[in-house]
Amino acid sequence: MKNLVIFASGNGSNAQNIIEYFNSNSSTASSAKVVRVICNRTNAYVLERAAKLGVPTSVITKEDLSGGPQGILEILEKDSTDLIILAGYLLKIPDEVIAGYKGRIINIHPSLLPAYGGKGMYGNRVHEAVIAAGERVSGITIHLVDENYDSGKILFQAECPLLENDTPETLAGRIHKLEHTHFPHIIEEYIKDYLP
Repeated sequence: MKNLVIFASGNGSNAQNIIEYFNSNSSTASSAKVVRVICNRTNAYVLERAAKLGVPTSVITKEDLSGGPQGILEILEKDSTDLIILAGYLLKIPDEVIAGYKGRIINIHPSLLPAYGGKGMYGNRVHEAVIAAGERVSGITIHLVDENYDSGKILFQAECPLLENDTPETLAGRIHKLEHTHFPHIIEEYIKDYLP
């Protein structure tokens, strides 16, 4: 059984989806369990979602990280963390954490990387840029995390079409469906293939 820790910053629908996938009694995914959610915002709804599902939470703000990542590293070690999942986490992961968990941090991004990635490209900012550029497709990318924004090894991508009257919100709705459909399965596959 592998221990998963989710990092999230906001609403937490992906975090909830992953927790339900791995932690429910009826789950076929017995390879892992979400043991904690780490968040950088005290008022993020993901904390409430996790609490309702019985998953412990920790809040480590940007200010907390200004003194170094020791707090995060201590939590990850205490939880015997095997894999870190970034599900809408908006802070850059400290290099010390990336080094300590090389090949064991997975992120999801709401575009087809390498397009529309990098610093400051998240959420509706990505969808606004995709629509403004007149793209015909968008999608999701699930990838490993390295020291640079959105540049780690790509594990999986899925596409969805852009429609003529799309807004960032309507596109986000289709992107969320892709995320919820694929993210838990790709995590499970990665655990089976790379974390024996």
